Amino acid sequence: MASTTPLHQLRDAGVAVWLDDLSRELTRSGDLQRLVERGVVGVTTNPTIFASALAKGNAYDEQLAELAGAGASVEEAVARITTDDVREACDVLRPVYDATDGVDGRVSIEVDPRLARDTEGTLASARTLWSTVDRPNLFIKIPATVEGLPAIAAAIAEGISVNVTLIFSLQRYRAVLDAFVDGLERAHAAGIDLAPIGSVASFFVSRVDAAIDPRLDEIGTAEADELRGKAAIANARLAFGVYEEVVAGERWQALAAAGAKPQRPLWASTGVKDPRYPDTLYVEDLVVAGTVNTMPGKTLDAVEDHGVLRGDTVTGLQDASAGLLDRLEALGISVDEVTEQLEAEGLQKFEASWGELLETVENGLRDAPTAGAQR
Repeated sequence: MASTTPLHQLRDAGVAVWLDDLSRELTRSGDLQRLVERGVVGVTTNPTIFASALAKGNAYDEQLAELAGAGASVEEAVARITTDDVREACDVLRPVYDATDGVDGRVSIEVDPRLARDTEGTLASARTLWSTVDRPNLFIKIPATVEGLPAIAAAIAEGISVNVTLIFSLQRYRAVLDAFVDGLERAHAAGIDLAPIGSVASFFVSRVDAAIDPRLDEIGTAEADELRGKAAIANARLAFGVYEEVVAGERWQALAAAGAKPQRPLWASTGVKDPRYPDTLYVEDLVVAGTVNTMPGKTLDAVEDHGVLRGDTVTGLQDASAGLLDRLEALGISVDEVTEQLEAEGLQKFEASWGELLETVENGLRDAPTAGAQR
């Protein structure tokens, strides 16, 4: 019998559908469980998502009151609230984790983004989050900065599952894969079982078009107009080619023989930012087995409602994708420069969201009735 929805068709094509959103309301209302029944097999979060969740409704009022009564600091309260949310989501997704032998059913939580340039601080934060949430289906999100790479390798070497985030360039993606392999080799040498160690590499998509399209508009030629909305897909397709090279190599093959699971490419930032583009663009054009697509709720609903899948839309398109980026370079648009800028902007955005989260929690602690007053 044919699959009934595009989400099921994505699953059948080997694409894991994850939700890029989380809130206490989502887990406790049963909505996350219903999303699992629709085909969602993982959840990603980031500081922006947490800041948004805290700013809406009253789902956190009771805990804020308890924390205020206990004299918790703002940092302590943020840690408690976010790790509690992620732990609850891990428990909802646990049956998926068990059914897929640990491949899916994962929930991500990010280290403090202010540590993105601090290797040791990032690793310490990863260890704390890993032990605090204390669920095998957790992913610790670590940004793919130059300073983040050694922390990624070290975390993997200790058996901590990692979602590497904020990847924009092919060069940095190669370094991420190398850090992953290095970490697994160190874990194997230390006698750690490789099978439970999971990892994904979050390669950001729509932000690339959002940065390049205005430059094309400034050029204003027919060729520039023709290239609008195509750079992000081409960049991601080339990234999948990098992944294929690595998993075909001897280092990876030795690890696979020892029980390691691959670090799947995860397409992130898949919500369309230009209303002129189809709202399912960054899903339909990146279908290939062995990948993850994490979608905001709005994109997920759009795909389920009117997504049209055309089979594999990545394999065999490497040369054409490379040619497209060459055309951009010929027009004077440096993709390397754009991706470097996007990493810096991404870190700034997450730091700003973290600041908003701290401010929201600080206000919540101040305004909450104390535990004594509640009684």
